[in-house]
Amino acid sequence: MVPARVLDCWDTEADLLAAPEAAGVFLIELGDGPPYLGRTADLRKRLTRLLAPPSPRSKRLNVRGIARRVHFQLTGSKFESDWLLYRLARHRRPDDYRRFLKLRPPPFLKVHLNNRFPRTYVTTRLTAARALFYGPFRSRAAAERFENAFLDFFGIRRCEESLDPAPDHPGCIYGEMNLCLRPCQAACSDDRYQHEVGRVLQFLNTGGDSLLREIEETREAAGEALEFETAAREHERLAKVKDALRLRGELARDLDELHGVVVQRSAEESAVELTLLYKGTLQAPGTLSYAADADLPVSLDAKVRGLLEAVDWAEAKPAEKAEHLALLRRWWFSSFRRGEFVPVEAMGRLPLRKLVNAVSRVASGRER
Repeated sequence: MVPARVLDCWDTEADLLAAPEAAGVFLIELGDGPPYLGRTADLRKRLTRLLAPPSPRSKRLNVRGIARRVHFQLTGSKFESDWLLYRLARHRRPDDYRRFLKLRPPPFLKVHLNNRFPRTYVTTRLTAARALFYGPFRSRAAAERFENAFLDFFGIRRCEESLDPAPDHPGCIYGEMNLCLRPCQAACSDDRYQHEVGRVLQFLNTGGDSLLREIEETREAAGEALEFETAAREHERLAKVKDALRLRGELARDLDELHGVVVQRSAEESAVELTLLYKGTLQAPGTLSYAADADLPVSLDAKVRGLLEAVDWAEAKPAEKAEHLALLRRWWFSSFRRGEFVPVEAMGRLPLRKLVNAVSRVASGRER
């Protein structure tokens, strides 16, 4: 896999003028070893610096003497450049592409389901083990804040030890505060504990809606029974759950339900790039032209629908998926973020209207 355009000769300044003064990604084939890869806001300026005859006093890197061929491709956004550079580096520098790209996997919240007494913990490693992964989060501290906040509403354990339940176990402070079912002290049955784990999974799978509905129903029932103190307590709990949910960040989801569309400006005129996310895996980008065609008028809705229907959905292996989400997190939480991310709650119900509106905003430079 290489970018689309090739620069075979750079003997004169005129040869280097074949490279456009535009943003893009380039690959320089060298005599030995891996290729030189990079992204730049000005291809002509960067390639001239690398390939023009060097000044005797210059200390800048120059590969003119060992370069064999140059490939480059224009890009319309920083996200597109990062995504293309990642795919190139992974293919052409398989041994060191993570170090080369400074790619650090984001933190996730994991519910390990193979344990007799499952618990949650923060990890940066995705695996194929039986577990629920929730994220990505901006940082480990952000993931831990969310974890500590929402666990106050459930009774699963927070300890890290391998439990061998016994009535004489000393327990911990969470059990004393009635924030844990105390499986270590055999204070609950395995079925009771698994039921509580199910409530946690449902909470994460529904983005907190399951617990919000549960509290709202209890509050309404208490109000109808004129138990106003109970209703007030439930109202306070409801506010605390909403506060906890605000700590999760806008990207965090159960990875099996993490779908969306990244909308970016394209290097092509009158077009945008749509990069789809399916179960936490970035798909090959598609170019959507919004230019009017007088001979074959097609609505923007139809163009978006046609592009989505043509996608060959694929899910990456856990390690590769973590890399995709590292790129997504890097863009989303960056100061240079441009474009929009449109979440998709269910693949069977694509939000076409929201997508069309996002495409219109990005095309006109009014992106959020």
